[in-house]
Amino acid sequence: MPADGDVQLTTPAVKAAPETDQKLEVAVQNRATVEALYKGLLGQGHMDKVAMLIASDLEYWFHGPPGRQHMMRILTGETVPNKAGFRFEPRSVTAIGDCVITEGWEGQAYWVHVWTLKNGLITKFREYFNTWLVVRDLTAAPAAAPWVEEDQRQAEKMTLWQSQPRDLYRRSLPGLLLAI
Repeated sequence: MPADGDVQLTTPAVKAAPETDQKLEVAVQNRATVEALYKGLLGQGHMDKVAMLIASDLEYWFHGPPGRQHMMRILTGETVPNKAGFRFEPRSVTAIGDCVITEGWEGQAYWVHVWTLKNGLITKFREYFNTWLVVRDLTAAPAAAPWVEEDQRQAEKMTLWQSQPRDLYRRSLPGLLLAI
């Protein structure tokens, strides 16, 4: 498993095809965009620059308790980042294709954000609050296996990322599967 903050991509032993190199470059650029969003822009309240990174028709999805849509309030300007009372400091940032997944821990709250970028612009944002998330690549899904154990092995092969919340042993979190 990569260290916190590492881009989670596999590198083949042979020279990668140009399309693979391009996908890796896009993933690295997407990750840099999202990191800049958290570190410099949101942290310092530069909402005019944040707006330049987000599509005007941003698709938004939330899973969690009502009233916990902290990031959406910040992105829409309803709440000023420095005065929100909730700080987003990712402890991991992972780029997978056109998605960038961030997770963090703020006091008693665990959160995961999934940002989807197209041509350097954020087009989708999914906010998960106190939710266990598993991200799978369903394009690699084989036909159903005859035994449960084989099904489990195939599911593990398709898993690209999963939540790593702190103190999970002390509490139960609802789980969701995100297919990409």
